Amino acid sequence: MAIGTSAICGSYKKEINAGIHFWTTHSRGDGSSIAADTFKLAVFTNSSSIDADTTAYSTSNEVSGTNYTAGGAAIASATIGLADNSSGVPTAFIDMADVTFSTATITSARGALIYNFTLAAAGTAGDTTHAAKPSVCVINFGGDQSSSAGDFTITMPANDANNALIRFA
Repeated sequence: MAIGTSAICGSYKKEINAGIHFWTTHSRGDGSSIAADTFKLAVFTNSSSIDADTTAYSTSNEVSGTNYTAGGAAIASATIGLADNSSGVPTAFIDMADVTFSTATITSARGALIYNFTLAAAGTAGDTTHAAKPSVCVINFGGDQSSSAGDFTITMPANDANNALIRFA
């Protein structure tokens, strides 16, 4: 078992088209406000098998250590952008702040999973269903990473149509 390639999860692609996930607060034409969901980033060891087929967060093979709590940390400052990518294709993308676990001792961290924490219960009604704490994407660090009583930071890529972690062209 090993963490798969960094990728947007297949279930998320379906769920986003069904309007299940809300990265930002928005309103409908009638002026009613819809709150943003809380998304979290959890860190996993290389024993994990998270990949593009992962449908939900699970604690299986999640790292543990000082100043790391199971379930990970909330993602802050999500914004949605739209611009042409380097091929001239209109691309929607999501920017988010880096995630830092301060003064943490974490060993053998190989990757992370971003998931929707707000949806703690499975959605079983309607045409499109979802798991409890549905997955968004998998990040493979490319090798084991560690920190010893220091900041463990996951740096998000540039906020643009060519580099953002989550983008749809």
